[in-house]
Amino acid sequence: MTYVARWIDKNEHTRFNEFLAKHSKGHVLQSWEWGEIKSRTGWVPWRLVVEEGSEIAAAVSILERKIPVVGIPIFYASRGPVVDWKNVELFDLVLAEIRKLAKSRGAIFLKVDPDLPSSEKELEQYLLSRGFRSAESGKGFEGVQPKYVFRLDISPDEETLLSNMQQKTRYNIRLAQKKGVHIRKGTRDDLPDFYRVLKETTERDRFLVRAYSYFEDLYDSLVPIGLGELFIAEYEGNIISGTLAFVIGNKAWYIYGASSNAHRNVMPNYLIQWEMIRWAKSLGCTLYDFRGVPGHLTEDNPLYGLYRFKKGFNGEYTEFIGEWDLVYRPVTYFLWNHLEPLYSDVIKGLISKLRRVRRR
Repeated sequence: MTYVARWIDKNEHTRFNEFLAKHSKGHVLQSWEWGEIKSRTGWVPWRLVVEEGSEIAAAVSILERKIPVVGIPIFYASRGPVVDWKNVELFDLVLAEIRKLAKSRGAIFLKVDPDLPSSEKELEQYLLSRGFRSAESGKGFEGVQPKYVFRLDISPDEETLLSNMQQKTRYNIRLAQKKGVHIRKGTRDDLPDFYRVLKETTERDRFLVRAYSYFEDLYDSLVPIGLGELFIAEYEGNIISGTLAFVIGNKAWYIYGASSNAHRNVMPNYLIQWEMIRWAKSLGCTLYDFRGVPGHLTEDNPLYGLYRFKKGFNGEYTEFIGEWDLVYRPVTYFLWNHLEPLYSDVIKGLISKLRRVRRR
C-alpha cells in the first residue's frame, strides 16, 4: 500500500496523540501539547503524519526556532521521529518531507535524539548513510535531552518491585512511611509551594531553574488532560518535596524534582518516587523513566549522589544513541557550531551572576 505524508493542523491533534500513545516509541515530547508549550517560548511547531490507508504509520513533531540576531531557523524533533526505523522506506519518506519544509523555511539543520539505546548500531549506520552527523556536546547530561537515564520495567507486582530494589532504598521508603511522610497528588494551588521548594533545590545544587510561569504552563497544558501529574510530599503539615511527572501510553517519566533543605532526614524523595511508580502502574504503564544521570561518572563526582539515588530503584542504566544533525546549509551550520557554545556559555554565565547579586 502507498504511504501518504502530510502536515496537519489542530483539528487532528487528538488523533496525533492517540498514535503516539500506541506506538512503542511514542513520547510526551512529541505530543501536540508539548509543541504548544514550546510555542510560547519562541518555537514554532510543525506536525507531520505518514498514513498507510486510513491509519497513521509514522509521525513527527518538528520545533522550529530562529537563531538570535541572524534570524535563521533550526529544526528539532525532540525524541522523534516516531517511526519504525527499520522500515527504511517509511523513515526515508519522513526525512524527505522534513527536508522539503526545511528548504521552504531556510532551516540550517534538523536535530534528532531518538528514544533508542546506543546498542542500535544499525540505526547509527542508517543515520550516517542519510547524511546525519553526530552532534554530541559532552556537557552536563550530554545533550538537550539526557543521553543517560535509568529506566525501570514496572510490569512486575509491587512486592517484586520492592524486593528488587537495593536494601537501603527499601529501608528509606519504609522509614518515610514510618515517620509520617504523606504523598498526595498536587493541585494548581500547590504550584507556588512546589516552585519555592524547587528554588531551594536549585540554589543548593547550583543549577538553573525556569521561570514560575513555565511550570504554570506545564501544569495547565498537561495535567488536566492526563499527560502529567504533580506530586507533593508533606511532613508535619509542611510541603517538603515535590515532583512533576509526564505520561503517555504505557510510559511515564520523572521530569522535575524539588526537595526542601528541611526534614531531609525523613527521606521524602524515596517515598515520592515509590508513589509515582505505583501511580504509573495504576495507569497501565510498564515503563518508568527516572530521566537523566551523567554518564561515566566516578564516586568523587558531585552528581554521584543523584546517580546512586536513582540506581537504588533497580532501573536499567540506559545510554541513548544521542543527538544527530542532518545539515541542510553546511556553511551556516559550521558557523552555528562554533558560535552557539560561546553564546550559550556567555548567557548562562550572565544569568548566574545576576542571581548571585540578587541573593546578596
